[in-house]
Amino acid sequence: MNVSARTRVLIQGITEPLAQIHAERMRAYGTQIVAAVSPGYGDRRGDGATIAETPVFDTVDLAVQTAGAIDFTAIFVPPYQVLDAAREAIAAGIRHIAIVTDGVPPMDTIALIRAADAAEALVLGPGSTGAIVPGACAIGTHPVDFYTPGTVGIIGRSSTLDYEVALTLSEAGIGQSICVGLGGDGILGSSFSQWLQILDEDDRTEAIVLVGRVGGTAEELAARYVEAAIDKPVVAYVAGRHAGDVTGHFGHAGEIVNARISGIYRRIDDAAIGTAQRKIEAFQAAGIRVASRPSELPQLLKQATSEVTSSASA
Repeated sequence: MNVSARTRVLIQGITEPLAQIHAERMRAYGTQIVAAVSPGYGDRRGDGATIAETPVFDTVDLAVQTAGAIDFTAIFVPPYQVLDAAREAIAAGIRHIAIVTDGVPPMDTIALIRAADAAEALVLGPGSTGAIVPGACAIGTHPVDFYTPGTVGIIGRSSTLDYEVALTLSEAGIGQSICVGLGGDGILGSSFSQWLQILDEDDRTEAIVLVGRVGGTAEELAARYVEAAIDKPVVAYVAGRHAGDVTGHFGHAGEIVNARISGIYRRIDDAAIGTAQRKIEAFQAAGIRVASRPSELPQLLKQATSEVTSSASA
């Protein structure tokens, strides 16, 4: 994935207040926002309609015809409009999609994932904070002042906690190569494993931080993938370790069955599915250092990086 200062960005749902706020912040950061879409607000009379200093069109196809090829779209439309907006972007040739909207109907997300897979498009969200390459490009809702350019990639599904992790690293003098928010909904367009592979192949990234949370099996699957396929140093933090057996809305029957079939869990204790302790155990079993609080991540990164360097020189 090549997000840079040259990445051309579209905003879908520019008339939404949140979209206007963050479009202005993205543009101020240097992001190339080349067009926006909001049906009924486009340039129908030749008056050069603009919102937040961005030309507005009624359809994505018109935006692409006028502005040229677009690399990435950020979707802010209401939940029940997300599927149509994303399909429209895919049909127009856009292959990177960040869905900031949360609460998207699960069956809509499933239909979107199928469409994205068929087109080889990569989806962040729903409920994603987007992606940021510090010093180059911000797409979504990331508070850009928290980030500094560097070589550590952050992959998270904990929303604002991802921001805190970036700030903690920045204050410790550790810059970031990229930060992506997978999203907070129950069904997501892309996984930890997909992004681990992307960052493992990224020349700018030398180490990776995973920011997880209670619910689901995403972190356990990521731990297995790191152990099997990732060469770069990886450390993790799991939010919700003091939530007891609370598993959120992710621990439904299908995930429990899939987890048992895949052999991730050894206990027949449904309450353990999706807990922070389960995720921490999975990371530790894969040799991944886990911070008990975000402030420990800088030191764990240094230890993990030093260990890999020593192994390489041995």
